[in-house]
Amino acid sequence: MSLAVSATSAWLSERNRLLGIAYRMLGDFGHAEDVVSEVAIDAVQRERNADPVDSWPAWLTTVCVRRSVDRVRQLAAVREDYTGPWLPEPVDTSKLPDEAVANRELLSLTLLHLAEQLAPEARAALVLHRAFGMSAPEIGDILEKTPAAVRQMISRAGRRLDIDPEAPAPRARDRVALEKLVRAIEQGDIDTVVAMLDGDAVLWADGGGKVKSAMNPLFGAARIARFFAGILGKAVVFDPVQPVSVGIMGVNGEAAMVLRHHGRSDILVINTGPDGSIRELRQVSNPDKLTRVSLEG
Repeated sequence: MSLAVSATSAWLSERNRLLGIAYRMLGDFGHAEDVVSEVAIDAVQRERNADPVDSWPAWLTTVCVRRSVDRVRQLAAVREDYTGPWLPEPVDTSKLPDEAVANRELLSLTLLHLAEQLAPEARAALVLHRAFGMSAPEIGDILEKTPAAVRQMISRAGRRLDIDPEAPAPRARDRVALEKLVRAIEQGDIDTVVAMLDGDAVLWADGGGKVKSAMNPLFGAARIARFFAGILGKAVVFDPVQPVSVGIMGVNGEAAMVLRHHGRSDILVINTGPDGSIRELRQVSNPDKLTRVSLEG
Protein backbone atom coordinates (compact mmCIF):
# COMPACT_ATOMS: atom_id res chain seq x y z
CA MET A 1 0.00 0.00 0.00
CA SER A 2 1.42 3.38 -0.98
CA LEU A 3 1.77 6.30 1.39
CA ALA A 4 -0.71 8.35 -0.65
CA VAL A 5 -3.32 5.60 -0.37
CA SER A 6 -2.68 5.46 3.37
CA ALA A 7 -3.38 9.18 3.71
CA THR A 8 -6.49 8.95 1.56
CA SER A 9 -7.75 5.88 3.43
CA ALA A 10 -7.20 7.58 6.77
CA TRP A 11 -9.05 10.70 5.63
CA LEU A 12 -11.98 8.69 4.24
CA SER A 13 -12.21 6.78 7.51
CA GLU A 14 -12.20 9.99 9.57
CA ARG A 15 -14.15 12.25 7.19
CA ASN A 16 -17.54 12.11 8.89
CA ARG A 17 -16.08 12.68 12.34
CA LEU A 18 -14.12 15.65 11.00
CA LEU A 19 -17.35 17.02 9.49
CA GLY A 20 -18.95 16.77 12.93
CA ILE A 21 -16.13 18.82 14.43
CA ALA A 22 -16.05 21.46 11.68
CA TYR A 23 -19.84 21.90 11.54
CA ARG A 24 -20.05 22.41 15.30
CA MET A 25 -17.28 24.97 15.00
CA LEU A 26 -18.75 26.87 12.05
CA GLY A 27 -22.53 26.41 12.12
CA ASP A 28 -22.42 26.14 8.33
CA PHE A 29 -22.29 22.72 6.68
CA GLY A 30 -20.93 24.02 3.39
CA HIS A 31 -18.00 25.71 5.10
CA ALA A 32 -17.47 22.55 7.17
CA GLU A 33 -17.23 20.48 4.00
CA ASP A 34 -14.72 22.97 2.59
CA VAL A 35 -12.53 22.71 5.70
CA VAL A 36 -12.59 18.91 5.64
CA SER A 37 -11.66 18.91 1.93
CA GLU A 38 -8.73 21.19 2.71
CA VAL A 39 -7.62 18.73 5.39
CA ALA A 40 -7.51 15.99 2.74
CA ILE A 41 -5.27 18.13 0.55
CA ASP A 42 -2.99 18.82 3.52
CA ALA A 43 -2.76 15.10 4.30
CA VAL A 44 -1.80 14.11 0.78
CA GLN A 45 0.75 16.92 0.60
CA ARG A 46 2.31 15.82 3.87
CA GLU A 47 2.81 12.30 2.56
CA ARG A 48 4.25 13.54 -0.70
CA ASN A 49 6.79 15.44 1.37
CA ALA A 50 7.54 12.21 3.25
CA ASP A 51 6.86 13.89 6.59
CA PRO A 52 6.26 11.22 9.26
CA VAL A 53 2.83 10.91 10.92
CA ASP A 54 2.55 8.88 14.12
CA SER A 55 -1.26 8.80 14.12
CA TRP A 56 -3.37 9.86 11.17
CA PRO A 57 -6.59 10.31 13.21
CA ALA A 58 -4.79 12.61 15.66
CA TRP A 59 -3.05 14.53 12.88
CA LEU A 60 -6.26 14.94 10.86
CA THR A 61 -8.15 16.11 13.94
CA THR A 62 -5.46 18.67 14.75
CA VAL A 63 -5.43 20.10 11.23
CA CYS A 64 -9.25 20.14 11.06
CA VAL A 65 -9.55 22.02 14.35
CA ARG A 66 -6.88 24.56 13.47
CA ARG A 67 -8.36 25.19 10.03
CA SER A 68 -11.80 25.54 11.62
CA VAL A 69 -10.47 28.09 14.10
CA ASP A 70 -8.98 30.08 11.21
CA ARG A 71 -12.26 29.86 9.27
CA VAL A 72 -14.26 31.07 12.29
CA ARG A 73 -12.08 34.17 12.44
CA GLN A 74 -12.49 34.77 8.71
CA LEU A 75 -16.28 34.42 8.88
CA ALA A 76 -16.64 36.75 11.86
CA ALA A 77 -16.19 39.86 9.71
CA VAL A 78 -18.57 38.53 7.05
CA ARG A 79 -21.29 37.83 9.61
CA GLU A 80 -21.00 41.34 11.03
CA ASP A 81 -22.30 42.60 7.66
CA TYR A 82 -25.07 39.99 7.45
CA THR A 83 -28.57 41.37 6.87
CA GLY A 84 -30.52 40.88 10.10
CA PRO A 85 -29.76 38.26 12.77
CA TRP A 86 -27.42 35.44 11.71
CA LEU A 87 -28.46 31.89 12.62
CA PRO A 88 -26.70 28.58 11.89
CA GLU A 89 -27.60 26.50 8.85
CA PRO A 90 -30.06 23.73 9.82
CA VAL A 91 -29.44 20.21 8.56
CA ASP A 92 -31.99 17.40 8.37
CA THR A 93 -30.94 14.93 11.06
CA SER A 94 -31.33 12.06 8.59
CA LYS A 95 -28.80 13.72 6.26
CA LEU A 96 -26.11 14.12 8.91
CA PRO A 97 -23.36 11.46 8.96
CA ASP A 98 -23.82 8.95 11.77
CA GLU A 99 -20.48 9.95 13.28
CA ALA A 100 -21.57 13.59 13.34
CA VAL A 101 -24.86 12.97 15.12
CA ALA A 102 -24.05 9.94 17.31
CA ASN A 103 -23.33 12.30 20.19
CA ARG A 104 -25.75 15.20 19.88
CA GLU A 105 -23.83 17.51 22.18
CA LEU A 106 -23.43 21.05 20.80
CA LEU A 107 -25.34 20.12 17.65
CA SER A 108 -28.64 21.94 18.22
CA LEU A 109 -29.29 25.23 16.44
CA THR A 110 -29.67 26.87 19.84
CA LEU A 111 -26.19 25.91 21.04
CA LEU A 112 -24.59 26.51 17.64
CA HIS A 113 -26.03 30.03 17.77
CA LEU A 114 -24.97 30.64 21.37
CA ALA A 115 -21.47 29.33 20.62
CA GLU A 116 -20.95 32.28 18.28
CA GLN A 117 -20.24 34.40 21.37
CA LEU A 118 -17.23 32.24 22.30
CA ALA A 119 -13.66 32.88 21.21
CA PRO A 120 -12.70 30.37 18.46
CA GLU A 121 -10.26 28.41 20.63
CA ALA A 122 -12.72 28.23 23.54
CA ARG A 123 -15.38 26.95 21.15
CA ALA A 124 -12.95 24.32 19.85
CA ALA A 125 -12.08 23.19 23.38
CA LEU A 126 -15.75 22.88 24.32
CA VAL A 127 -16.65 21.00 21.12
CA LEU A 128 -13.78 18.53 21.45
CA HIS A 129 -14.46 17.87 25.12
CA ARG A 130 -18.26 17.81 25.21
CA ALA A 131 -19.06 16.30 21.81
CA PHE A 132 -16.02 14.08 21.25
CA GLY A 133 -14.87 13.21 24.75
CA MET A 134 -11.32 14.42 24.35
CA SER A 135 -9.21 15.10 27.44
CA ALA A 136 -7.64 18.42 28.36
CA PRO A 137 -4.11 17.21 27.52
CA GLU A 138 -5.27 15.98 24.10
CA ILE A 139 -7.02 19.27 23.38
CA GLY A 140 -4.01 21.17 24.68
CA ASP A 141 -1.78 19.50 22.11
CA ILE A 142 -4.11 20.65 19.34
CA LEU A 143 -4.56 24.21 20.57
CA GLU A 144 -1.02 24.51 21.91
CA LYS A 145 -2.32 25.27 25.40
CA THR A 146 -1.58 23.76 28.79
CA PRO A 147 -4.12 21.26 30.15
CA ALA A 148 -4.94 23.73 32.95
CA ALA A 149 -5.68 26.48 30.42
CA VAL A 150 -7.89 24.10 28.43
CA ARG A 151 -9.87 23.08 31.52
CA GLN A 152 -10.42 26.74 32.34
CA MET A 153 -11.63 27.47 28.78
CA ILE A 154 -14.04 24.54 28.89
CA SER A 155 -15.41 25.56 32.29
CA ARG A 156 -15.90 29.20 31.32
CA ALA A 157 -17.44 28.32 27.95
CA GLY A 158 -19.87 25.88 29.58
CA ARG A 159 -20.98 28.51 32.09
CA ARG A 160 -21.37 31.14 29.40
CA LEU A 161 -23.59 28.86 27.34
CA ASP A 162 -25.41 27.72 30.50
CA ILE A 163 -24.73 24.07 29.70
CA ASP A 164 -25.86 21.62 32.36
CA PRO A 165 -23.48 18.62 32.24
CA GLU A 166 -26.27 16.34 33.49
CA ALA A 167 -29.04 17.60 31.19
CA PRO A 168 -30.08 15.32 28.33
CA ALA A 169 -29.98 16.72 24.81
CA PRO A 170 -32.44 17.43 23.37
CA ARG A 171 -34.83 17.97 26.31
CA ALA A 172 -38.22 16.27 26.23
CA ARG A 173 -40.06 19.38 27.41
CA ASP A 174 -38.93 21.26 24.30
CA ARG A 175 -40.64 18.64 22.13
CA VAL A 176 -43.87 18.83 24.15
CA ALA A 177 -43.94 22.62 23.93
CA LEU A 178 -43.15 22.52 20.21
CA GLU A 179 -46.05 20.16 19.51
CA LYS A 180 -48.40 22.46 21.41
CA LEU A 181 -47.07 25.49 19.53
CA VAL A 182 -47.58 23.70 16.21
CA ARG A 183 -51.24 23.08 17.03
CA ALA A 184 -51.78 26.68 18.14
CA ILE A 185 -50.24 28.20 15.00
CA GLU A 186 -52.03 25.75 12.73
CA GLN A 187 -55.35 26.77 14.32
CA GLY A 188 -54.48 30.46 14.34
CA ASP A 189 -54.77 30.49 18.14
CA ILE A 190 -52.62 33.49 19.04
CA ASP A 191 -53.90 33.52 22.64
CA THR A 192 -52.35 30.10 23.22
CA VAL A 193 -49.12 31.25 21.58
CA VAL A 194 -48.97 34.20 23.99
CA ALA A 195 -49.71 31.97 26.97
CA MET A 196 -46.84 29.64 26.04
CA LEU A 197 -44.25 32.42 25.88
CA ASP A 198 -42.15 33.55 28.79
CA GLY A 199 -42.66 37.26 29.45
CA ASP A 200 -39.02 37.91 28.51
CA ALA A 201 -38.93 35.55 25.52
CA VAL A 202 -36.67 36.39 22.57
CA LEU A 203 -37.11 35.54 18.90
CA TRP A 204 -34.33 35.64 16.30
CA ALA A 205 -35.50 35.49 12.68
CA ASP A 206 -32.93 34.93 9.92
CA GLY A 207 -34.18 35.99 6.51
CA GLY A 208 -30.74 37.04 5.30
CA GLY A 209 -32.26 39.82 3.23
CA LYS A 210 -33.68 37.17 0.89
CA VAL A 211 -37.22 37.05 2.34
CA LYS A 212 -39.18 39.43 4.55
CA SER A 213 -38.34 38.87 8.20
CA ALA A 214 -37.67 40.69 11.46
CA MET A 215 -34.46 42.69 11.07
CA ASN A 216 -33.66 42.66 14.79
CA PRO A 217 -34.31 40.23 17.65
CA LEU A 218 -37.81 40.57 19.08
CA PHE A 219 -38.00 40.84 22.87
CA GLY A 220 -41.08 40.05 24.91
CA ALA A 221 -44.13 37.84 24.47
CA ALA A 222 -46.31 40.64 23.10
CA ARG A 223 -43.95 41.53 20.24
CA ILE A 224 -43.39 37.89 19.33
CA ALA A 225 -47.14 37.25 19.33
CA ARG A 226 -47.67 40.21 17.00
CA PHE A 227 -44.97 38.78 14.73
CA PHE A 228 -46.82 35.48 14.39
CA ALA A 229 -50.19 37.22 14.08
CA GLY A 230 -48.75 39.18 11.17
CA ILE A 231 -47.57 35.99 9.48
CA LEU A 232 -50.96 34.34 9.91
CA GLY A 233 -52.88 37.41 8.74
CA LYS A 234 -50.86 37.76 5.55
CA ALA A 235 -51.00 34.01 4.96
CA VAL A 236 -54.81 34.11 4.96
CA VAL A 237 -54.76 36.78 2.26
CA PHE A 238 -52.23 34.79 0.23
CA ASP A 239 -54.15 31.49 0.50
CA PRO A 240 -57.60 31.65 2.15
CA VAL A 241 -58.08 27.87 1.86
CA GLN A 242 -54.87 26.72 3.54
CA PRO A 243 -53.03 29.78 4.83
CA VAL A 244 -50.44 27.82 6.81
CA SER A 245 -49.15 24.27 6.94
CA VAL A 246 -47.20 23.22 10.01
CA GLY A 247 -45.27 20.07 10.81
CA ILE A 248 -42.44 18.68 12.91
CA MET A 249 -39.20 17.24 11.59
CA GLY A 250 -35.78 16.26 12.92
CA VAL A 251 -33.19 19.01 12.50
CA ASN A 252 -29.71 18.92 14.02
CA GLY A 253 -30.70 16.03 16.24
CA GLU A 254 -33.73 17.79 17.74
CA ALA A 255 -37.37 18.46 16.91
CA ALA A 256 -38.07 21.53 14.78
CA MET A 257 -41.17 23.12 13.33
CA VAL A 258 -41.60 23.52 9.59
CA LEU A 259 -43.86 26.52 8.98
CA ARG A 260 -45.11 26.83 5.39
CA HIS A 261 -46.84 30.08 4.36
CA HIS A 262 -46.84 32.62 1.52
CA GLY A 263 -45.34 29.98 -0.77
CA ARG A 264 -42.24 29.72 1.44
CA SER A 265 -41.02 27.58 4.32
CA ASP A 266 -39.35 28.42 7.63
CA ILE A 267 -37.60 26.26 10.21
CA LEU A 268 -38.32 27.14 13.83
CA VAL A 269 -36.69 25.73 16.98
CA ILE A 270 -37.47 26.64 20.57
CA ASN A 271 -35.82 26.56 23.97
CA THR A 272 -37.94 26.25 27.09
CA GLY A 273 -37.35 27.14 30.72
CA PRO A 274 -37.77 24.85 33.76
CA ASP A 275 -41.47 25.74 33.92
CA GLY A 276 -42.03 24.73 30.29
CA SER A 277 -42.56 28.26 28.99
CA ILE A 278 -40.82 29.17 25.74
CA ARG A 279 -37.85 31.44 26.40
CA GLU A 280 -36.15 31.46 23.00
CA LEU A 281 -37.28 30.97 19.41
CA ARG A 282 -35.00 30.79 16.37
CA GLN A 283 -36.56 30.97 12.92
CA VAL A 284 -34.49 30.33 9.79
CA SER A 285 -36.17 31.67 6.64
CA ASN A 286 -33.21 32.43 4.38
CA PRO A 287 -33.75 29.99 1.47
CA ASP A 288 -29.98 29.70 0.96
CA LYS A 289 -29.79 28.06 4.39
CA LEU A 290 -32.64 25.61 3.85
CA THR A 291 -31.11 23.45 1.13
CA ARG A 292 -30.19 20.67 3.57
CA VAL A 293 -33.65 20.15 5.07
CA SER A 294 -36.70 18.43 3.58
CA LEU A 295 -39.42 21.07 3.42
CA GLU A 296 -42.07 19.32 1.33
CA GLY A 297 -45.36 18.88 3.10
